[in-house]
Amino acid sequence: MATTASTRSLRKDRIALVVALAGVSCVVAGIALSLVHLVGAGEILRWIGVACFALFAIRKPSLMTWTFLAMLAGVELGLDAPHVAAQARLPGDLFLRLIRMIVAPLLFATITTGIAGHNELRSVGRVAIKALVLFEVVTTLGLIIGIIAMNISGAGWGIVIPSALEGATPVSAQTPQTWQQIVLNLFPENIAQAVAQNQILQVAIFSILFGSALAMIPDPKRAPLIAVLQSLADVMFQLTRIIMYLAPLAAGAAIAYTVGSTGLATLLPLAKLVGTYYIALTAFALLVMVPVLAMFRVPLGRFISAVSEPAAIGFATTASEAALPLAMERMEEFGVPRWIVSFVIPTGYSFNMTGGSVYLSMAAVFVAQAAGIHLTFGRQIAVVLVLMAASKGIAGVPRASLVVLLATASAVHLPTAPILLILGVDTLMDMGRTMMNVVGNCMAAAVIGRTEGTLPTS
Repeated sequence: MATTASTRSLRKDRIALVVALAGVSCVVAGIALSLVHLVGAGEILRWIGVACFALFAIRKPSLMTWTFLAMLAGVELGLDAPHVAAQARLPGDLFLRLIRMIVAPLLFATITTGIAGHNELRSVGRVAIKALVLFEVVTTLGLIIGIIAMNISGAGWGIVIPSALEGATPVSAQTPQTWQQIVLNLFPENIAQAVAQNQILQVAIFSILFGSALAMIPDPKRAPLIAVLQSLADVMFQLTRIIMYLAPLAAGAAIAYTVGSTGLATLLPLAKLVGTYYIALTAFALLVMVPVLAMFRVPLGRFISAVSEPAAIGFATTASEAALPLAMERMEEFGVPRWIVSFVIPTGYSFNMTGGSVYLSMAAVFVAQAAGIHLTFGRQIAVVLVLMAASKGIAGVPRASLVVLLATASAVHLPTAPILLILGVDTLMDMGRTMMNVVGNCMAAAVIGRTEGTLPTS
């Protein structure tokens, strides 16, 4: 009897999954029809797709399914009512503001209690070295995959650069930081200023130093403050759960705004570039992330389940910090100790931009192709070496990818006009870039937790 009920439930789950896949397929097909000017048929097909996925979300309610449903609805709103969608920034901006409100106290409480409350002071240096080595290896592989993908696709060849862009210099064209500046900027000169400017890494460094100092004082003096900070951490995680109720609405509004303000027409000339980027991200996930997780015996199925919601939020909002609190919570539930999660993930925001590494190397080769320049193997190696240095420590810089691309173009003698051309579809690529950055930082936390012997293998 129980077996029959279980079989029936499994059959219903499979039917629900088929309905969800059919819904997504209908939305994609509807977008394709709109691109070939079959607007009416495309709109009907997209609405059918949204309705199908809504049935799945009702059958399998979760933050992930409701977020994805809101994203599909946001695409539909952006296509059908672009003028309305272009005004739909409020939910997304409100969500980001609420997330920024809790990030600093969350990091301070979790890192401090992790180090001082669990006597992990001696482990901090070891974990930091492991994290930096892993970050460098993974991001370098991302740079290589990006270059290979662009060489195979040749998405930049034949691109016509508008005359208005010739000779134009992008605003925000800042010089990259030297290694001395990168090291100096790790440390806050004023913790209140670091919090106000949302300098996540500086807050994390201050928390490590504070936690280390707290661990050195006698236990009777340390215990009361640790108890307060532990309560603060618990409250911040509870506040995160409350704020996450707004995540689906924020995700849908962000997607609607992107589609409504840019439109599909801007995608067509550079569709091959966008397609190549997402194929390269898929290759990166299969050729780098999956083998790394398997090498360190991190359970793949559980990991995917843990990172799916933070990744979806990062994809929809194009803001890694929007997924930070939820990513930390999911990795802690996954089995990684809180102090490792609190140290590795914020550090990765500056040094482990996995999605950004694939994007930057692709963009550099695209610039050369669009300018009609054949990059030799030696110059492509030079691009990788420049990006390995220039892409570190740029978190918090407006249009950080633009700064790095300009530095790379200058170093290998490439024109800057095609960079402005990329900015037309940068938001569409930024979705995948942010999602992969979130997943990459979660992977780093899981791998380092495994090497520390604190993460179960099943």
